[in-house]
Amino acid sequence: MPKQSAVSFFRRRGVVVAGAAVVVAAALGVGLVLTNPFADGPAVKSVPEVELPSGDAVFDYQIGRPYPPAKGVTAVSRDRSAEPAEGLYNVCYVNAFQAQPDALDWWEKHHPDLILRDEDRRPVIDEDWDEALLDTSTADKRDRLAGLVGAWVDGCAESGFQAVELDNLDSYERSGGGLTKAHNAAFAKLLADRGHAAGLAVGQKNTTDLLPDRERIGFDFAVAEECGQYDECGAYAEAYANRVFVIEYEDDGFRRACAGHGSELPVVQRDLDVAARGAEEYVFRTC
Repeated sequence: MPKQSAVSFFRRRGVVVAGAAVVVAAALGVGLVLTNPFADGPAVKSVPEVELPSGDAVFDYQIGRPYPPAKGVTAVSRDRSAEPAEGLYNVCYVNAFQAQPDALDWWEKHHPDLILRDEDRRPVIDEDWDEALLDTSTADKRDRLAGLVGAWVDGCAESGFQAVELDNLDSYERSGGGLTKAHNAAFAKLLADRGHAAGLAVGQKNTTDLLPDRERIGFDFAVAEECGQYDECGAYAEAYANRVFVIEYEDDGFRRACAGHGSELPVVQRDLDVAARGAEEYVFRTC
């Protein structure tokens, strides 16, 4: 299975509003045990505790190259190939619906039928990022993809992340009709279930079109790129009780997000390349 590269890239994807808080609990950090008091057998299973993000966090978006967070930062998102930041709330970035450019050869060799193809049998490519779309169009393919991508989600938990964000949920918009919103929502549910089983909170990345489906899918929070720029922050905040990490790239969007929601949502401005501190293009501002 390919190891996803940690490279700098900017993603503006639909507007996923991810959803509904899973009822998670467990006193003193211990997993909640589900039992039937009238059953003769043992407890059914132990459910790991899921830690939801806080609406008053100070957030940094480091899905490019990781670097030591600035003083005061309490939450960070990093690529799944990176280590989490010690002592912070860590969100694990997973490109769940498309193949990284450097991984396409692996997919073609081992799972060519899991790559979405056009009528000429060529991979359907997201041209903005040169990424082939994964084929979520059938239940069998979704199950097989969930085994592969789900292993990455498990790896996030094993590395010490508290949450996972699933990118490119809106790949159906770039599929030329090969995928539908329902296909991707069904695959997202498989991954959300996998994340919860591993003890991770699960975040929907962008795509407001799927806001009505957030509870059915099982999303717990949102990672919203440019909701200030596109006047979408309020929808996320309402859906997720302020459990929303906002990333803006343009000055205007950052100002609007801070003015409208800076007191209730973690808002950060980053450069388009999400570069590491010390790079010439590096930008990091919070409200």
